Amino acid sequence: MAGLLMLCHFASAYRQKEVFVYSESMKKDVPATVITPDGYWKGRNYPVVYILHGYSDNHIDRWTYDGHLGRLADRYDVIVVVPDGGFSSWYFDSPVMPEYKYETFVSKELVSFMDKRYKTLADKSGRAITGNSMGGHGALYVAIRHQDVFGSAGSMSGGVDFRPFPENWDIAKRLGTIREHPENWENNTVINMTHLIQPGMNIIFDCGTGDFFYEVNCNLHKKLMEEGVPHDFYQRPGEHNWPYWYNAVKYQFQFFSDRFKN
Repeated sequence: MAGLLMLCHFASAYRQKEVFVYSESMKKDVPATVITPDGYWKGRNYPVVYILHGYSDNHIDRWTYDGHLGRLADRYDVIVVVPDGGFSSWYFDSPVMPEYKYETFVSKELVSFMDKRYKTLADKSGRAITGNSMGGHGALYVAIRHQDVFGSAGSMSGGVDFRPFPENWDIAKRLGTIREHPENWENNTVINMTHLIQPGMNIIFDCGTGDFFYEVNCNLHKKLMEEGVPHDFYQRPGEHNWPYWYNAVKYQFQFFSDRFKN
C-alpha cells in the first residue's frame, strides 16, 4: 500500500510541474505551474488553457493546490498553465513602472516557452485564456490586444471596468493615479476596448450577482450587445470567492473545448 501511495504521488507531481520562464522584457525568471492531461505522452499535440490568478494570489495558490485543474485537464484533454502574475500586476505593460511588463510576458514569452517545450497546438485556434478577478480583466485585456495569439478568452468575476475603484488593488501603482493619468485608466480598461474585437474571437464571461464587480460585468455585456459582438455572458447567484470560481471554471473549460480545433 505504501508503494502504491508513493507511485500515485509521483504521477501527480509529474503531471503538475513548476517551471521558470525567463522574461527578456522584465529581465527575470517568472514561475508558472503547468498541468498536463493524463496520457500526455501519447504523441499528439494539445490545446492550452492559460489561467491568470487574481490580486494577491500566485501561480501555486488556490487554482493548483487540490487537483481541481488537473481533473479538468483530464476531462477536456488540454494542457493548463497558471503563470505568476505578480501580487498586483493587473497584467499590464505598466506605463509608469517599466519593470512591469506582464502583458508582454503572457502574450509572447510564456506562449513561446510553452510552444517550444510542450506538445501544444501552436495556433490561436488551440489557445484560450481566462482568469478570476484581476486575472479576469487580464485575460480579456491580453486576448483583445493579441487576437493573433488567443482564439478564445474568458473572465470570471473580472474587473472589466476598474475606473469605479480608483483606490483599490494597487491599480494606481501600475497606471498612475486616475487624477494624474486619466488617459491610462481610459485606455487600459477592458470595457473601453470592445471596438478592437474582431470577428471570430470567442468570448465568455460571468459574474455572481452578489459580487462587487457584478455591475461592471453587466455593463460590458450591454455594450457588447449594442455593438453586435458575439459572446456568452452568465450571471448566477454568487460572490467574489473561490466557491463561485470553482463552479464557474467548469463552464469556461466546456466553452473552450467546444471551440478548439484538434
